[in-house]
Amino acid sequence: MTTKLVEAGTLKEGGYVMMDGAACKIVGMQISRPGKHGHAKIRMEAIGLIDNKRRIEVFPGHDNKEVPIVEKENAQVLSVANGIANVMDNLTFETFDLAVPEDMKDTCVPGAVVMYWKILDDKIMKQLKGGSE
Repeated sequence: MTTKLVEAGTLKEGGYVMMDGAACKIVGMQISRPGKHGHAKIRMEAIGLIDNKRRIEVFPGHDNKEVPIVEKENAQVLSVANGIANVMDNLTFETFDLAVPEDMKDTCVPGAVVMYWKILDDKIMKQLKGGSE
């Protein structure tokens, strides 16, 4: 797993965090102030990067949370069939298959350059970068 530990109090909206074993993007945070003998609590709301599932967690502000390392790479589309694109990484020249998102089905054609994210052990196609080079 490509994750790192970060103190929960330093996380911000728009950042990434691991919740229930899934990589998520933080969409909301509420921090309660500590009482006389207590600790601050954080209520965090996040959406999964892979499954788009909403998750909510409450934990102490001094806890350490796992944060996924998201690598953003470019690849060239070699072929498209049945909603699966065979792509070649522009740096390593590795070829692999990626699922084509619904909004990119018409624009993902052979020769196009796409951006994909490497999250933990998954690769996800995110956006179309341009035509053939």
